[in-house]
Amino acid sequence: MSQLFGTDGVRGIPGHYPLTPDLVRRLAAVAAYVLRKQGAGRPGRNGKAPIVLMGRDSRSSGAALERLISQGLASAGCAAVDAGMIPTPALSHLVPRRGALCGVVVSASHNPAEFNGIKFIDSQGFKMSPELEAEIEERLRSFPDPGPRVTRPSVDDRAAEDYVDYLRSTFPASLDLSGMRIVVDCAHGAASKLAPKLFAQLGADVIAIGCAPNGRNINHGFGALETQAMQREVVRRKAHCGFSLDGDADRAIFADEKGVLCDGDMLISLSATDMQSRGLLSGGGVVLTVMSNYGLVEFLRSRGIGIVQVPVGDRNVTEAIEKDGLSLGGENSGHIVFRRFSPTGDGMLTALQTLAVLARTGSSLSRFRRQYRVFPQLLRNVRVDARVPLEELPRFNRCLKECERRLKGKGRVLVRYSGTEPLLRILVEGPEKPVIKKLCDELTSAFKKEIAVVQPD
Repeated sequence: MSQLFGTDGVRGIPGHYPLTPDLVRRLAAVAAYVLRKQGAGRPGRNGKAPIVLMGRDSRSSGAALERLISQGLASAGCAAVDAGMIPTPALSHLVPRRGALCGVVVSASHNPAEFNGIKFIDSQGFKMSPELEAEIEERLRSFPDPGPRVTRPSVDDRAAEDYVDYLRSTFPASLDLSGMRIVVDCAHGAASKLAPKLFAQLGADVIAIGCAPNGRNINHGFGALETQAMQREVVRRKAHCGFSLDGDADRAIFADEKGVLCDGDMLISLSATDMQSRGLLSGGGVVLTVMSNYGLVEFLRSRGIGIVQVPVGDRNVTEAIEKDGLSLGGENSGHIVFRRFSPTGDGMLTALQTLAVLARTGSSLSRFRRQYRVFPQLLRNVRVDARVPLEELPRFNRCLKECERRLKGKGRVLVRYSGTEPLLRILVEGPEKPVIKKLCDELTSAFKKEIAVVQPD
């Protein structure tokens, strides 16, 4: 398992491991070396160096990290091209169209402003595979720092315009958003200059919030993880709906006209049923993660829509979509993949496709929100001193199987260790709150009793 790459690239606080100057330069150089060796992308035009397209979100540390990356790329014989402040999914769209070796996004997505990150996009627009990440990490161990050098990346001054043109083309030509008032929250992030303009061009009355990035306010008080401002503004301005993007605009969370939140599960239900009715749901199914509410699973199955469930992570969603030839999948966090249009999750694209359904049907978002009943859910975090493999806890596993039996297929139990904290997470979901509380209590007690025996003080 990679120690450097997380589920979405390399993240940290700039100046501290792993985002130190030498490691950033080395990382860029090794990635370029590995990809060139693999033959990814097209060679540079007229015998010139292959290009790498770079983009960043609105964090003040982004430009400095891009300079370090361009130095590493230059040492590996690549030419950096700067697309400026631009959403992550924009690079997924542009990299294959520019014939680039790869894309490099400088962003920490939904994390606070003091963090930043580096994620790679392959020549086809997909996130870099775990296998390539592992090879890069292995080669990094012995790869020397190429050192600082003077580099002047060229500028792709059409990148944002081409991306917005592509997004506009995904909206049905027979429809527009005239007469629709929407709140657009950009989290003071990468889409701040693009999203309000795009939706206004389609005829919407746009109320823009969270669109004044200053390098330090990304995701602060606004965005997909802090939607309260957007919800309040929807109610205050009597909007038809609103949506919040995160810092790099690869996810979207909506609120209906009553200010009630509509998460990724609800957006998937809306698009899945709409696509099914129009014969556009390839493979007759969708991809969900294990965190999707069981109410959604039950609803989609009742409509004859197949379900493929995968571990948390938008890369897992994309891989399952590709493997099974499907056209839709996503996470309840708001990462939705519309494979007809994009290889990755895209917040603005998700908003466009959601609003297209509302425009086509003339329905309110609250009507779609009521399509299925959200099952009650209880999450319990149990602090641990060490992650004892769950398979080594037979009594706890017997309790787990008994709890699953008592749900009678009308709910689920999910038990896993946190990847970032010393916690065991116990999630129980079912039709009735008293039942799931009782089951959660029993699982918590069984775990604590057995772990005390396995790891006595």
